Amino acid sequence: MGAAAGLATGLQAVDALAQQRPAPQPARPPRQPPPPPSTPASTPLGPVDTLARHALIIDFDTGAVLLEKAADDRMPPSSMSKLMTMYVVFDLLKQGRLRLDQQLPVSERAWRMGGSKMFVQVGTTVPVESLARGVIVQSGNDACIVLAEGISGSETQFAELMNETARRIGLRSSNFRNSTGWPDPEHRMTSRDLATLARRIITDFPEYYRFYNERSFRWNDITQENRNPALGRVPGADGLKTGHTEEAGYGLTASAMRGNRRLILVVNGLGSMRQRAEESERLFEWAFREFENVVVFRAADTVEEVPVYLGERPTVPLVAGRDLVLTLPRQWRRNLQVRVRFDAPVPAPVTKGQGIGTLLISGQGVPEMTVPLIAGADVERLGLFPRIPAVIGRWFGS
Repeated sequence: MGAAAGLATGLQAVDALAQQRPAPQPARPPRQPPPPPSTPASTPLGPVDTLARHALIIDFDTGAVLLEKAADDRMPPSSMSKLMTMYVVFDLLKQGRLRLDQQLPVSERAWRMGGSKMFVQVGTTVPVESLARGVIVQSGNDACIVLAEGISGSETQFAELMNETARRIGLRSSNFRNSTGWPDPEHRMTSRDLATLARRIITDFPEYYRFYNERSFRWNDITQENRNPALGRVPGADGLKTGHTEEAGYGLTASAMRGNRRLILVVNGLGSMRQRAEESERLFEWAFREFENVVVFRAADTVEEVPVYLGERPTVPLVAGRDLVLTLPRQWRRNLQVRVRFDAPVPAPVTKGQGIGTLLISGQGVPEMTVPLIAGADVERLGLFPRIPAVIGRWFGS
């Protein structure tokens, strides 16, 4: 290649990079300093120190809170709010209103968007599946806007759809102003809402959750690694999303599964990528080590046989109707006390699923719980003539 040709090629490369330069963005609010290490999180075992400004760990199956710190404070979620963007996308896919192979056009606004990028090209179209991976793996702000504009016509209208969906799935303290998590004083979530959202993504869209475990994604000849530090250092980690702005600090919403236990962790307000990686790993390990899930009864297990008065069978099984699982500190299992309360005999007829008792759970250090118990079978009432001996027997037996 001659010198002139080499110079021309170099100038073309510089020009291409210049075209990717983001447009000027609004000034970001000043970053808030993290709290002092002396500000602990609350746990059933007592205070636990964490450098995170906001933190929450819950058990996926039971919803038990293992650790929390300022979990209901409204905070800037930065790119963790892209979990809501993807919930909307997954929901539309599930409804059949969107397809993974559907092509969406790239506007100039999407192409010029700053921050983390998938590097989509203006004037082209991109499949929804690639855009989803660009959002999840590469945290592409440009990919978010392509999805938002393709679905709702504008990012502003898409943010309204995000808010409607958030209210429907139980996010009580969230407000979305954009699809990316770009700084906005009215764009807020709580750690508790982020944990709820992560739980809903895993539960509602298992066929798409796999995207969150991808370690890298290549688009436009650019390969980018997944920013989630838990994927590489926490055994069993398989999602979800990082976030960072100057105001928010470094955050992570993550999930990990070991055996049949899954935990969800949310941290935000950390001072660096390294701190985010180390703190999330430490808290995950603490939670898996210190807590266990105790199966009290399975859904169909008979808790007690309850006498039935004037029934075609003498007793009816008392069941929980669902798996009764408690998340407890490991040393609390020996303190667990379970008592059954019911009025007997139960008059026939008895309908399967009818509430006829209560399970009382308590013990030193164990939070008290009351669980309704139900009939595990139908019991028909005796006919007129068979009832006569039973009634007489009850009179003389009393």
